[in-house]
Amino acid sequence: MKGSTGDKSGAGDKGGASNNRRAEYAALTRQAIIDAARKLFSSNGFFATRVEDIAAEARVAPATVYAVGGGKHGLLHTLIQQWTTAPVIASTYAHVAVLTDAEAILRATASGTREVRAEWGDVMRVVLATAPHDARAAQALAEATDVYRKGFVRTARRLADIDGLRQGTDLDLAVDVLWFYFGYASYFTCVDENGWSLERAEQWLLDQARAALL
Repeated sequence: MKGSTGDKSGAGDKGGASNNRRAEYAALTRQAIIDAARKLFSSNGFFATRVEDIAAEARVAPATVYAVGGGKHGLLHTLIQQWTTAPVIASTYAHVAVLTDAEAILRATASGTREVRAEWGDVMRVVLATAPHDARAAQALAEATDVYRKGFVRTARRLADIDGLRQGTDLDLAVDVLWFYFGYASYFTCVDENGWSLERAEQWLLDQARAALL
């Protein structure tokens, strides 16, 4: 009986290891599909990229792209979720919440938006280019933009809490000004059209926001 019990325990260990390997393989496969979609959406555009292209890039079957990634729209939604929940966003919120100097609050906001742009600017471009021509992408962009703007509400409220806003600037105006300088368009204009580095764009936009708000 003891020998039998030992055999069952060993079989259980092997089964657990096998399950772990399957889970690890599934996670690696999913990430390979997401990475392939991101690369191809960025280089070829959402509409020109086929599921078969993503499958070939990720070295999986097209059926796996649908089953694991939800097809092109599912993958685009996943990329947007990863962008809007990037760890730097939460860390920027936490940093802003404890600062007591208005200029430091703006610097933290500018730095956070620049870091997000550095990591996720390619996904932003894809979504902005796709949304005008695709209802599902448009809805996803609207949700992402709502999350994005709510971050500026946090900054504006913190500035108001410490009486850091210029006299006559209410919360709504402060959010609009922050969006103007740190939303989608300004960074793309500075970097893509003017050829500036992200760091130069960050500093210039920070200077303009400071002059407008403080």
